[in-house]
Amino acid sequence: MKLGFPSARPVRRAWEQEMPPLMALGLSAATAGYRGLLEARDRLYQWGVLTSRRLPCPVISIGNVTLGGTGKTPAVELAVCTLRELGVHPAVVSRGYGRRSSGVQVVADGKGLRMPPEEAGDEPFLLARRLRDVPVVVGENRYEAGRRCLESFPVQALVLDDALQHRTLEKDLEIVLVAGQSPWGNGHLFPRGPLREPLHALGRAHLLMVTNAESGELAAVAETLRRHNPRAPIVVAEYHPVECFEVTDPTPYAPAHAPDALRGRRLLAFAGIARPESFRRTLERLGASLTGLVEFPDHHWYRAEDLARVAERARKSGAEGLITTEKDYVRLSAAALRTLPIWVLSVRLTITEGQARWRQALEEVLHR
Repeated sequence: MKLGFPSARPVRRAWEQEMPPLMALGLSAATAGYRGLLEARDRLYQWGVLTSRRLPCPVISIGNVTLGGTGKTPAVELAVCTLRELGVHPAVVSRGYGRRSSGVQVVADGKGLRMPPEEAGDEPFLLARRLRDVPVVVGENRYEAGRRCLESFPVQALVLDDALQHRTLEKDLEIVLVAGQSPWGNGHLFPRGPLREPLHALGRAHLLMVTNAESGELAAVAETLRRHNPRAPIVVAEYHPVECFEVTDPTPYAPAHAPDALRGRRLLAFAGIARPESFRRTLERLGASLTGLVEFPDHHWYRAEDLARVAERARKSGAEGLITTEKDYVRLSAAALRTLPIWVLSVRLTITEGQARWRQALEEVLHR
């Protein structure tokens, strides 16, 4: 079950702050219907009307209970890299949210990319670019997509992207990510709030990961996690900028620089991600001199007029160029600007607390 993150800033802010009474009343009615659908689906699985099927390899799921912004895609990359360190050949399976294709499709075969980003979806395409020797397959049905992986490639484990709510495929390790800042929004189910499931769904996790927690926030988040899941180990991780590069068109790769190349540069940021403010904070910590941040809807595919509008704002603000995320970069397509430099910041997820617990969880599922 994939829900799109609303593009309207007032809605997102209302999820984290006070919501106007009329707005809350209208959304609460829709939330009641959504809750009913969740409960009905749970009953169908309990009664055996709907079933989960097993594949003959370990299946690791990366997911969350909220809409966007917890770092699932970087966590998938981290899981794949850990599995390779353990001597296992994994593949990535994703729904491919926002893609133009349908059915089960091979994004990358472990030797190279086989689909453009528009057909693959931005997150699978980005994973395929970063993990060049790992097969990446997309499909609405994760069981069928996983079966395609095993039939087509010599893989020994599957890593599922954004699969906590997906139940057609049995999972051996359920890793649930939680944002360290405003982890539950207003605590309500979608669309009244950002929760995709009630918080008791945290109890299904075998491993919990808190991402990008500010100092002093971790204890409160951990307390809530322990209330709903007293058994699963908790690890802590944060985004770590690894490189930046400057592009004038969407070429596959450009010469990379250390992140400190952004220090002192006067840039206008733009991003179509769930939590654009976190991108702003990262850039400010790197010492970039930002003239502003232009927000687009999550998973937005940029058109030439979008970038023309951003470029005009950059010129008026005195910016020497633009900067965006790597996930946004793959959605620029042929609309990339040639009149202003575009800088792209690449980040990775680094475990800062609980590295041994993370590795042990993956080792144990492989042994089982």
